[in-house]
Amino acid sequence: MAAQAGKDILLKIGDGADPESFTSVAGLRARTISLNARSVETTHADSPGRWRELLGGAGVRSASVSGAGIFVDSAADETVRAVFFTQAKRRWQLVIPDFGALTGDFLVTALEYSGRHDGEAAYSLSLASAGEIGFAAN
Repeated sequence: MAAQAGKDILLKIGDGADPESFTSVAGLRARTISLNARSVETTHADSPGRWRELLGGAGVRSASVSGAGIFVDSAADETVRAVFFTQAKRRWQLVIPDFGALTGDFLVTALEYSGRHDGEAAYSLSLASAGEIGFAAN
């Protein structure tokens, strides 16, 4: 995969309709997507060479997303704020060019606002997976 511009990674929220339509969330300037799999250790006294053993396919998988930027309009701010305060699971889509898209339910676990007297208002948000995450390659 050739190098990609970070600005090309998109974070989108679903509208809950059927079929679902996704809208980009504001003007994200920084984004991080983390995929994790907690392992299940099965090491015992007779493990070969006393090396750690792990049980394949048994771990808990999770995804987390963080982003920071500016809200480009009040509708985007209102949508994210409402999802945070209601702690509603919503479908989100994380688009990574030349890789694919991750889609699934997430909760907004953190929402922060900041600003300087001589600059624009900014925000940062964190999402935590709240169900199965699907992957579709580009």
